[in-house]
Amino acid sequence: MQPCFFALSGVLPREEALRAIRESIEHNYRRRGTAVVKRNLAAVDLALSELRRVRLPARADSSLRRRSVISEPVPDFVSRVTARLLAGEGDRLPVSAFPVDGTFPTGTARYEKRAINLKLPIWDASLCIDCGKCAIVCPHAAIRMKAYAEKELEGAPEAFPHKPFRDRELTHRQLTIQVAPDDCTGCGVCVDICPARSKEEVRRKALRMEAAEAHRQREREHFEFFLDLPEQDPAELSSLGQVKHAELLQPLFEFSGACAGCGETPYLKLLSQLFRDRLLVANATGCSSIYGGNLPTTPWAKNPQGRGPAWANSLFEDNAEFGLGILLAREMHVREARRRVGELADRMPANLAKELLDAEQTGAAAISAQRRRVEELKAWLMGMGAGSPGAATLLELADELVKKSLWIVGGDGWAYDIGSAGLDHVLASSRNVNLLVLDTQVYSNTGGQASKATPRAGVAKFASQGRSVPRKDLGMIASSYGNVYVAQVALGADDHQTLRALLEADAWPGPSLVIAYSTCIAHGIDMKHSMSHQRDAVRSGFWPLYRFRPGLEAHQRPFLLDSRKPSLSFAEFARSEARFAMLERANPERARHLFALAQADIEERWRLYEQLAGIERTVVHEES
Repeated sequence: MQPCFFALSGVLPREEALRAIRESIEHNYRRRGTAVVKRNLAAVDLALSELRRVRLPARADSSLRRRSVISEPVPDFVSRVTARLLAGEGDRLPVSAFPVDGTFPTGTARYEKRAINLKLPIWDASLCIDCGKCAIVCPHAAIRMKAYAEKELEGAPEAFPHKPFRDRELTHRQLTIQVAPDDCTGCGVCVDICPARSKEEVRRKALRMEAAEAHRQREREHFEFFLDLPEQDPAELSSLGQVKHAELLQPLFEFSGACAGCGETPYLKLLSQLFRDRLLVANATGCSSIYGGNLPTTPWAKNPQGRGPAWANSLFEDNAEFGLGILLAREMHVREARRRVGELADRMPANLAKELLDAEQTGAAAISAQRRRVEELKAWLMGMGAGSPGAATLLELADELVKKSLWIVGGDGWAYDIGSAGLDHVLASSRNVNLLVLDTQVYSNTGGQASKATPRAGVAKFASQGRSVPRKDLGMIASSYGNVYVAQVALGADDHQTLRALLEADAWPGPSLVIAYSTCIAHGIDMKHSMSHQRDAVRSGFWPLYRFRPGLEAHQRPFLLDSRKPSLSFAEFARSEARFAMLERANPERARHLFALAQADIEERWRLYEQLAGIERTVVHEES
């Protein structure tokens, strides 16, 4: 744009301006290598050669019309307030239009139909192998799967795609994998990760990217029907240990404004599916707080019963303490609720108090049973028990009798750097709290500054010559306490291991830390390969997968290596990312030196992890 401006404006003589632009390019980009300088100079020449005059018609004659900024039908608040904010008319809203307590409804991102994609993933049911990988990796919950009884297809749109669902638990079901055509960003991650191929044409997969406008209207009709299909009852599933079972559950984190192909959001979506309406999230400021709570719409959603995760954003530096505070407050509420149930036990319906207090809340069916007991308790408190001492207080606290899952969430800038002292304090507390670190290895939200998670040889702001020291091994630091569950995961490399780690962390009664490799545009990769790139990170040993399970008995091995010995060199992996490749272009000698050290880091770390994997537990920490 700059050469075009000076070529047209006459502010400076054309050749003088262009000469200054070229000199500026050579000065600013020469440290990134001659190839980068040549590409920028070529861009200047190409911009000038393609400069064309566009004559505007006297009046608009297009047949295209802009759609409404929101979908119909919508709740009253969305219609009166959210829609006008999205349309850029917020300054016309009176103060009286906003809730007096400042609360906004959740699950409103579904009404903001952006339709920004040029291509859509189209499902070929004849090739699908029912694995669920496309749904689990989707950064925006824009591709979903449902298994349902065949009778539900009555009234389906013409050519609504479906196939028999192959599963031992859910028999006689039909399967549909459906895209949300106006919410999909067209990143292509689902197609890249899809393993199902045609035997006749190897390049043909069960998902393929097609021109969006050719399919959008039909997919809108299909998506509307898909949403009316019944949601999967988690109580029907004996466990959520299979990817395809987890992905049948409704995501309660959907259609966020994160970057196309984001490596962070699939983990949050999976959390919302596994722990659903009993999920509590304390979120550090960063990318996850921006796309997680960016009004006027929010991606945190509700189930058909009107319940969903509870989410709160804290400051950058104190999120771990903030989350621990939520846990302590909840523990106090639980104690008080249980005390009051005990006091009123003799007045309640037979066995209700005993069942409420003794319920073993493991698994979706047990949680559902406890919810029914709580509803029975509430009905009694509002009816026959209304005049009982403390009934009003117990009515407020009754929902605390249902088991919750608290997760403290943030990026590596928070966990490794600014909030690291608080994180360490929480891990040392022995409390039943879970921490999820979305590790992009830079401060992604503020422009890509280096953090203590930035790897050796990685170029970032404040590490322009490539970081000279290895990244902090946060997992090993946490595991040294002995009673902290620790997992290092990468969804694109091993979705089953990620799923298992999250479930194990939730089940462990003490502190848990899950460090999740999150690909980012700051890495300088094509984000449609976001998840398959994670596979290469694991293959190279750059990101080994493991779980440290402190709850094992003596003479068992708590450290489990979940990835194989590295089979790809660090240099080969690194050259596929701009953050490493730019160092090789700008300073080949330093790049060779740091690449060699990085390879040595990988080999030394792998030897250490192999030794840890062979060590048996000798002391059992009974109290966590």
